[in-house]
Amino acid sequence: MAGSVAARTAPPPAGRPTAAATSESAAVKWLLIAVALLFIGLVLILPLVTVFTQAFKKGADVFLAAIVEKEALSAVRLTLTTALIAVPLNTVFGIAAAWAIAKFSFRGKQLLVTLIDLPFAISPVISGLIFVLLFGAQGWFGPFFIDRGIPVIFALPGIVIATVFVTFPFVARELIPLMQAQGSQEEEAAVSLGASGWTVFWRVTLPNIKWGLLYGIILCNARAMGEFGAVSVVSGHIRGETNTMPLHVEILYNEYQFAASFAVASLLVLLALVTLVVKSVVEWKHHQSTVQTE
Repeated sequence: MAGSVAARTAPPPAGRPTAAATSESAAVKWLLIAVALLFIGLVLILPLVTVFTQAFKKGADVFLAAIVEKEALSAVRLTLTTALIAVPLNTVFGIAAAWAIAKFSFRGKQLLVTLIDLPFAISPVISGLIFVLLFGAQGWFGPFFIDRGIPVIFALPGIVIATVFVTFPFVARELIPLMQAQGSQEEEAAVSLGASGWTVFWRVTLPNIKWGLLYGIILCNARAMGEFGAVSVVSGHIRGETNTMPLHVEILYNEYQFAASFAVASLLVLLALVTLVVKSVVEWKHHQSTVQTE
């Protein structure tokens, strides 16, 4: 009798939701679904449809002409070049910072974590202005580079620096909680067996963080290709030279070349959709590997 009473009064097993927490009326369920779908339709689907509708509004010939135009191709090359430089730099930094924060204790550790989040708190326009003040002709370091014929502001180096700044938290912020949750027992075991530091990284650490690392790289790349504010300040808007794709879209739109601006914008949308597909594949692979491990 006492056993049956205890069974009736015992709390539900951990991880199993109670009926009161999950059971809602059909009206509430459909209302929540409708609100979610309406929000997604207005904020996500409708703008995407508008971009492609406006891009092809004057026909495929106008669309293709806008895409293959010299300045548009230059913007595409600059955007991809910037991403190809910024993303690997942030990947190296993110791995190093996450490894240091998750595996070691040192003075200033919390300060480092705070500094990693700094680009999230500062407006991209302000960060671009800071780099102009640092590397401009009247800046602290600008004259040094100008005297040596190395342009920074209104050139590729300035665009890369600004992009690196606004995107460097993404890889680190993905890896820090992951590596902290995993702990350092496996690395310590490998070291006790005589493995070198590089061997520990390649054989132990990297396989454990590979999915989180890929996820962070994808997010970093997406932001690098779509960054507008900081790049707008340091680029100088030199057509055919320092305009990335977002800046080129703005210039075309301000010149009332709406079809051309939406055509170039559609390329950014396609890049975003490709990024989303890759992100979904990475998440699925990670889920599959987790299930197999369990």
